[in-house]
Amino acid sequence: MAIHYVCRHCGTNVGSLKQTIVSSRQLGIDALTERERTEMVHYDSEGNITIMTICEDCEESLQRNPEFHQYDYFIH
Repeated sequence: MAIHYVCRHCGTNVGSLKQTIVSSRQLGIDALTERERTEMVHYDSEGNITIMTICEDCEESLQRNPEFHQYDYFIH
């Protein structure tokens, strides 16, 4: 099983972990609401997990341009 972190704005692979056993508490998923989990955490048929996050570049852009928060994708 692998855990992949992908930027939800630009699609950049932020990082990956190869773990055989990991809890939702260790990943911080337990702190998310049901809606947030549905939007941010995706499982594939092989047991891999993709967690949608924000990369440093997009976070910096959001800080400089707060109006970007209204868009799901602002980098094309």
